[in-house]
Amino acid sequence: MKKLYQSPLLLFCITLLAIILVTASGPAEKVLGANARIVYLHGAWVWAALFGFAAAALVGVLGLILRRGNLHLWSRALGRTGLFFWITYLPLSMWAMQANWNGLFLAEPRWRFAMIFAIGGLILQAGISLIGNPAGASLANIAFFLALIFALANTENVMHPPSPILNSDAARIQFFFVLLLILVLLAGSQIARWLYKRDVHQAHA
Repeated sequence: MKKLYQSPLLLFCITLLAIILVTASGPAEKVLGANARIVYLHGAWVWAALFGFAAAALVGVLGLILRRGNLHLWSRALGRTGLFFWITYLPLSMWAMQANWNGLFLAEPRWRFAMIFAIGGLILQAGISLIGNPAGASLANIAFFLALIFALANTENVMHPPSPILNSDAARIQFFFVLLLILVLLAGSQIARWLYKRDVHQAHA
């Protein structure tokens, strides 16, 4: 029973339930109304993906400098966690479009950018699995993150606002978003932990 409560996947499911409940109780916004809750979740989800990619790159750099194999395994786990949030953020983005724009604007540059990096990330992680080189995973995650940041900085917004929550003057909305982001990051840490433990087990099998 003790091991059951220590399971990262069980803890992830509990955290996911908390995310759903917190999102459902989020504050409405003056223009978007209750649909703003979808925007909050969508925003927290994509930030969790970016944090995952950034952590994978940073840990990868440390792994290459310190020559520690466990850091390479952590880089791989964090990169895959970031990709999980990046891919699952796409349907959330479509939901937010439909709810707030009354349709899907798939020509939005930010949407095309997200789709390209989702496909590229899948191919990259598949290649990492086939090669099986832990240090190569760190190098790949560093390159992917740098390419992502460069592309993000050079992708224009058409209908997508720059940062509707961070630029909001409503403190309660910002507080709620930070709370939601903390929960989503907690869920991400549980996924990364599970992936890391699985890789360590396979490395010693």
